[in-house]
Parts: sequence; structure tokens; C-alpha cells
Amino acid sequence: MTAPLDRPLRIVLVDDQPLVRAGFSMVIDSQDDMSVVAQAADGAAAVEELRARTVDVVLMDVRMPRMDGIEATSRILAQAPEGRAPKIIVLTTFDLDEYVVSAIRAGASGFLLKDAQPEELLAAIRTVHSGDAVIAPSATRRLLARVVATPEPQEKDTSMLEALTEREREVLTLMGRGYSNQEIGAELFVAEATVKTHVGRVLSKLGARDRVQAVIIAFETGLVSPGAE
Repeated sequence: MTAPLDRPLRIVLVDDQPLVRAGFSMVIDSQDDMSVVAQAADGAAAVEELRARTVDVVLMDVRMPRMDGIEATSRILAQAPEGRAPKIIVLTTFDLDEYVVSAIRAGASGFLLKDAQPEELLAAIRTVHSGDAVIAPSATRRLLARVVATPEPQEKDTSMLEALTEREREVLTLMGRGYSNQEIGAELFVAEATVKTHVGRVLSKLGARDRVQAVIIAFETGLVSPGAE
């Protein structure tokens, strides 16, 4: 968990639509604990802007001129000094689902729908900064079910799951179904603190950077099936 800061979170907005950036900026700058410190109209400009600047969270559009959000995500994280990489939230609409999974695999910490409510945007920023990943539960199931499952091999490689205990597999399954820690605790009749411990162990054993990567693994290994509730 990231320690509390004595300064506002530094946010960068990357989107080719000025009105979108203006709207997000107004929402973010209304908060005492966060501030928009830079904006970029495309991925290439974002990569250059962040080459000499350390920030906390980047809101990244997918389709942009010159360089899309997937490539920009990969480059920004690759060029960041060790331990100082920003958290990246991909902004999307459902017709761009396949790009979102690619961006997550490139290192993004999650995704947010562009029509999200202001409080959802603010919560997402705080969530990724705290070290967790942003997952919109029902949306994530549909997104990953469509993208991860097609095309798929006849035999799924489940070797990554061998290190998990039975309870850890249960937790990963519920994560893949979009359950929050609180919901997992209710389902398994355990405290939320216990769920957090299990989630941490799952991430460690799978070598997953965050919750999003763990969910992708749950789908790729067949632990969670498309359409599972």
C-alpha cells in the first residue's frame, strides 16, 4: 500500500479531444488531494512530456493520432526510472475492448469507461495510486471473455495455477468474476483483511503485477469461463 502523500497526486491527461481533457481536468482539480500537472493530445506527446517528469497517474485514451494509447503506455513505463513509473488508467468505450486488453498487457493498471461518473473517475485514480487495479466488474467480464477467448488454443496451459492453494484458486476465480474484496469476503465467509492477504499471495505466486493481470490469467487458464457469473 502506498503511503499517504503530503502533496496532491500529480495527474496527466492524454486525449485528442480538448473538451474531454477540459472536463476531466475540472473534475480532478476540484479535489484537494489531486492536481492535473500536464496534458497531451496524443501518445507521442505524452511519452515526450513524461520523459523528464515524474507523475503519479496517467489517464490514457486509446485511439489518438501519431501514437495510440497502447504504444504510449508501453513506452512510458519502459522509460520510467525504476520505482517511479506512473500508474496508467486506460480510457475506453466498449467498441475498443480489444485495445484495452492490449494496453493492460502493456502495463496499464486498469480501464475506465469514458462515460463514467465523476466520483468513479476520482475513485479510480485513488485506487490505482494505492497499488490496486481498476476493474469495472461486469464490463471486465465481457471484455476479457471476448478478447481472451478468441482465438484460443484447444488445450489451456494451467501450469501457472499449480502453486495456488485451493482457497487461493477460489479467490482468483471470484476476482475473475469481477468480485470486490468485500464481495469475496462475503462469498467465502472470511474477513476482508483475510481476502487482501489471499489476493496478495495470488499476485505473488502468479507473478502478476496487479489485479488486472491476475484476472487475465484466470481467463487464459480457463479458471473462469466466458460469461461466468
